[in-house]
Parts: sequence; structure tokens; C-alpha cells
Amino acid sequence: MVAPTPDREMPQSTGPYSAELDEASLAAGLRSGDERCLAEIYRRWSPMVHTIALRSLRRVPDAEDVTQQVFIAAWRSRTGYDPASGSLPAWLTGIARYEIANRWRLIQREQRISQRLGSLETDSPQASPVEAVTDGVLLAEELGKLGQPRRTILELAFYQQLTHMEIASRLNLPLGTVKSHITRGLHRLRRRLGVDGAPSGR
Repeated sequence: MVAPTPDREMPQSTGPYSAELDEASLAAGLRSGDERCLAEIYRRWSPMVHTIALRSLRRVPDAEDVTQQVFIAAWRSRTGYDPASGSLPAWLTGIARYEIANRWRLIQREQRISQRLGSLETDSPQASPVEAVTDGVLLAEELGKLGQPRRTILELAFYQQLTHMEIASRLNLPLGTVKSHITRGLHRLRRRLGVDGAPSGR
């Protein structure tokens, strides 16, 4: 695991620093914006956060991503941390649970979209429409970026659930052309949406 890369919200630190600071000193330093304290907090408690994430998500890449997000979130919300309400590990655990829940929602969304794309590619549309409103909005945004006739072909497949043959008949296009547009369009959607192993850019 690699410590979070400071972003433009994270100030550069200067001066000497002791790794022997106690938890209260680290908490105070974090709240005041000392990046060195964040680095030491990460060193001490990132293994704990990573273990929690891995037990839930069961995939090392997901656990590593969540671990990074936890400490980025801790830095950004540092002024809201109240040591009187709980220890640093407990606070980090709470952030980890929130980030794990977010990752699970993302994984499940990607699985739904992947299944939907797969049903189109095999010309066996599902009987139900897109399951979640957010999925539909996301798909609509990406479909809107496609050129014609690919956009119309995929819209007919997604929203009217027509088969390849029905789309070819509706648009008066050769069946092979319809299949080609669907295959290429799905490839682009997978790449843009980050499903089926394609990079998501998140």
C-alpha cells in the first residue's frame, strides 16, 4: 500500500517530526492540517483499515482503493474530528465502513450494467427494464455520446428490448450491420462505464 498522494487541498509540511507522538498529539496535528501527522496516522492504522476492507470486499484492488479513500476522506474532514467522541482508530473505522458501503454500491451497479450489456450482445434482452434509475441515467448519458445509427440501435435494444433481427427490420439495415454496431457500441460503453474489467477511471 502507498500513502495517499497529497492533493491541492493538502499543504506541504516542513520542519522536524517525531514518529513517537501519542494519539492525542497526532489528532491535534491532523486537525491543524499537519500533513506529517496524516502520514504517521496512515503508517500506524492503514493495515487495520486495509484488513477491514479486504474482509468485506474480498478483492485486494478494491481493498487498496478503499484504504486510500479512507485516508483522503480523513484528511478532508479532519476539522470535523472530535477526539472526545472516539479514538482515531474508531473514527477511521467509521470512515472505512462508509467507503466500503460506497464501493459495494459501485460494484453492484457495475454488475447490473454488465449483465445488461451482456444480454444485448447475446441478443437475449431481459424482460425487465434497467433496474435502477441511476443506472438508466448513466447509460442514457453514455448512449447520447454515440453517433448514429449506433445510438438509435442501442436505444432500441436497451429501452424497447428489440432483438437484433427486429432492429434490422425496424431501421431497414442489414442484420450484420446491426450486430456490428451493437458489438462496437457495447465495447465503448464497457470502457466508458468501467465494467467487465475495463478501467473505470475512478
